[in-house]
Amino acid sequence: MAASPQNPAASGPRRKVSRHRGEGQWAAGHFTPLNGNEQFKKDDDGLNVRTRIETIYSKRGFDSIDPNDLRGRMRWWGLYTQRRPGIDGGKTAVLEPEELDDRYFMLRVRIDAGALTTQQLRVIGEVSQEFARGTADITDRQNVQYHWIRIEDVPEIWQRLEAVGLSTVTACGDTPRVMIGSPVAGIAEDEIIDATPALEEMKRRVLNNPAYSNLPRKFKTAISGSPLLDVVHEINDVAFVGVRHPEHGPGFDVWVGGGLSTNPKLGVRLGAWVPIEDVPDVHEGVISIFRDYGYRRLRNRARLKFLVADWGAEKFRQVLEDEYLGGRRLTDGPAPEQPVQQWRDHIGVHRQKDGRFYVGFAPRVGRVDGATLTKIADLAEAHGSGRVRTTVEQKMIVLDVEQDRVESLVEGLEALDLTARPSTFRRGTMACTGIEFCKLAIVETKQRGSTLIDELERRLTDFDEPLTINLNGCPNACARIQVADIGLKGQLVLDDEGRQVEGYQVHLGGALGLEAGFGRKVRGLKVTADELPDYIERVLTRFRAERTEGERFAAWTARASEEALS
Repeated sequence: MAASPQNPAASGPRRKVSRHRGEGQWAAGHFTPLNGNEQFKKDDDGLNVRTRIETIYSKRGFDSIDPNDLRGRMRWWGLYTQRRPGIDGGKTAVLEPEELDDRYFMLRVRIDAGALTTQQLRVIGEVSQEFARGTADITDRQNVQYHWIRIEDVPEIWQRLEAVGLSTVTACGDTPRVMIGSPVAGIAEDEIIDATPALEEMKRRVLNNPAYSNLPRKFKTAISGSPLLDVVHEINDVAFVGVRHPEHGPGFDVWVGGGLSTNPKLGVRLGAWVPIEDVPDVHEGVISIFRDYGYRRLRNRARLKFLVADWGAEKFRQVLEDEYLGGRRLTDGPAPEQPVQQWRDHIGVHRQKDGRFYVGFAPRVGRVDGATLTKIADLAEAHGSGRVRTTVEQKMIVLDVEQDRVESLVEGLEALDLTARPSTFRRGTMACTGIEFCKLAIVETKQRGSTLIDELERRLTDFDEPLTINLNGCPNACARIQVADIGLKGQLVLDDEGRQVEGYQVHLGGALGLEAGFGRKVRGLKVTADELPDYIERVLTRFRAERTEGERFAAWTARASEEALS
């Protein structure tokens, strides 16, 4: 499977080459690039750009960067140009890339399964303070993102990160992105199976591997053995979910074809139970199917979810078994059980299976800074821990705390405005990068999300139902708006005086894990940024007045009138 992807003979019997270019599938013999992205990937592997960054661009400066590297291949090493300051959201879709580009970069540090030592966290914080003006946002895929990075500093940053075992390789680009995993793998009392050995082997096989560095689009992996379903498995290209087979014991249920953006689709089960030792083979097989059969003609149809939608689960499993697992048949298996609780973020104090405790806490919408991260590392070490974790909810966890040190740690976190006992609104609100740095964004998100938390805590002091509020700066759904209780998609709207202002289209009642589905859009409902607190207060007040006993917000929105939701 690691053979050259552009050599048809290297991955099995030669297939008949069709003259029709179709969807640009390599497996059909269609190797001629059908768009600019496919052309620059064919011209040079994105992994190779690192050498040019180190030997040319970092020495000659921003103006020396080849455009195909700047807006293409540099993503293979976690680098995007950030948005030039002062460009309003109305110009996002009309300006040329070079007009939107700032001379600084976002740099994404991949943190597979959110696993960090305190030494690594301290280095992340130090790099932030020295090279990134203090920025260090936690993403909803367990990564850390810097901003204000100069190309001249990138080699030194890589050296610092790699010295402690961190990397930015394929943190972006048409590659296997960060592999998200349960942040409490190997320590949780209720864990079905520890996925760590499988994840480590998956990383060893595919990261920095030219066989998988030219995929049709990005490829997202999730794996967890937690019964809480804590890795949003339904919206990944491939996901492995811990289950117990009635005959074979603990293993993983396989899902494929999930993803959001402007054409959201939930993943589908292959109906296969996979033992942990076979997970890396299946993972490599699914990536290879995507590489060989994925659609490369149109970028907006190049995600795996479109191939899965066209093929269906049965054909996908058949191709996986016949062509990529050497004819090996997968074992049929059970679906995962529904989690017993709606919160799946591991916030609060929880006993580990070794008798110690882990403490999950909530930064504001994932926004922290380098100085705070170094203080978290110091605080964790002072309380006996050498391990911390990030989560898919933009939160963090300190592991391995003795019982008599827990309360002191909680108090120390509170002093940093990092609460382990957050309100519903602090706990459940996420936000993407937004217009502050993102070239695709239309509206502001991070500060607005933080302000919204404060306002809702003030207005609804006794609201304690599980609730998620996700703010996104554009339609691309990086903050998972379609699967939030209240999803807010940024756009420009008209206020009462007819002026164009920042606002949001509202999605209501989305969910993952518990009756997964996409939120409901109320016809014509758009809310200005200034109206957000009033609107959410109004809807939540109606929910509490109309709900039946034990009814979740998502269930209420599904039956509520449009008037009640407006």
